[in-house]
Amino acid sequence: MAFEKHLIRKYNVPGPRYTSYPTVPYWKSDTFDTDKWLASVATAFTESNDEEGISIYIHLPFCESLCTFCGCHKHITKRHSVESPYVKAVLAEWKSYLRVFGARPRIKELHLGGGTPTFFSPDHLRDLIEGLFEHADPFEAPLYSFEAHPNNTTRAHLEVLHSLGFTRNSFGIQDYDPVVQKAINRIQSFEDVRAVTEMSREVGYQSVSHDLVFGLPHQSESAMQRTIDLTAELRPDRIAFYSYAHVPWIKGTGQRGYDEKDLPSNEGKRKLYEIGKERFLALGYEEIGMDHFALPEDSLAKAYHSCSLHRNFMGYTSGKTRLMVGLGMSSISDSWGGFAQNVKTVAAYENQALKNEIPVFRGHMLSNEDLVIRKHILQLMCQFETSFESEVDRFPDMQTCLEKLDEMEKDGLVQRDGFQLTVTPKGRPFIRNVCMALDLELLRKAPTTKVFSMTV
Repeated sequence: MAFEKHLIRKYNVPGPRYTSYPTVPYWKSDTFDTDKWLASVATAFTESNDEEGISIYIHLPFCESLCTFCGCHKHITKRHSVESPYVKAVLAEWKSYLRVFGARPRIKELHLGGGTPTFFSPDHLRDLIEGLFEHADPFEAPLYSFEAHPNNTTRAHLEVLHSLGFTRNSFGIQDYDPVVQKAINRIQSFEDVRAVTEMSREVGYQSVSHDLVFGLPHQSESAMQRTIDLTAELRPDRIAFYSYAHVPWIKGTGQRGYDEKDLPSNEGKRKLYEIGKERFLALGYEEIGMDHFALPEDSLAKAYHSCSLHRNFMGYTSGKTRLMVGLGMSSISDSWGGFAQNVKTVAAYENQALKNEIPVFRGHMLSNEDLVIRKHILQLMCQFETSFESEVDRFPDMQTCLEKLDEMEKDGLVQRDGFQLTVTPKGRPFIRNVCMALDLELLRKAPTTKVFSMTV
């Protein structure tokens, strides 16, 4: 581990996770124009709806309690009376987008994220999805999925969503160690996880995913081994093995709930990942992109091997579409030519959506330079390689960016053959750093305040 520790010390710096390029802190929101954004949505819809369909992400932000490791946009409440007004607001926003489309959309990919989507009752989830499809159709071989909490997901939730076309779900597990669970305020038993996993398969879900997190407070190597042993018993089709992003300076994360001395060291955190990775590979999972593992028969692994894996604000997906519409509080939409984010409070969101306004409050229209760099970063994040051979794949200051890879090449993290760039197996843990070398926005103006989590 001596050389590995040297690399961790060298490359563990704040950096983006690259769910977009440019990353959100570098969006030019001061020049963002909502009319131009909607025009780009209309263009993307016209050019892609018939050929590939569109993607929909719906943010369902409510949680009954605060998990102190979470950095997501959420609204903590035990009042379930919030469900119906929120569903009405989401469907009102959807109708506003339908007016922009001007034709009946075909939905290829649909994901419910949170927050906790299973905070909502099965009946309200049915109202939401049926309302969505009142003026839309499924695309061929659709990919519909949702995130769920093992403690509040019932058979009724699973049956209702499966009857509406959902074939994949994802359960937030994080860690089975009681000390860790108490620290992050996420207490759930293995028996509950087993029950909802087996119930999902009985109902007919084709893919069940478990989300685990490494680098949490009080997390030990022995506890990580036990968490993975228990995960192996259930053999989920996918495993998202996320690096804990410690960003307590972001208002509302709740990450002040424990002391930083309770977190593993940088080297200790990386050891936890290596323990997981080694075991997952031995169990027959394949490493997919960053932080993900999948069984060979899962659609994510198949997409990786067919070079069709995609990454966007929903994470990794096997169903790339040019247009992704984000509905709900804080959701981000992507027209390929632009990004737009909705307002970040439930009250403001509902107020604007119910007035038939598209409730975006910031965004960014991509330049030609942005589009080229975005392509390279996507290819690196999804396939660990990219090429600058063609003139259309080159951009201003490219040589400066490539020179930033010299040190990584010496360290064995990347290989360059002419204009071909490949991330080595040794370099995969540092994929964010590789992408940072091509990030012209970051190169031109490094942040002066805390913005990003650490890369390792």
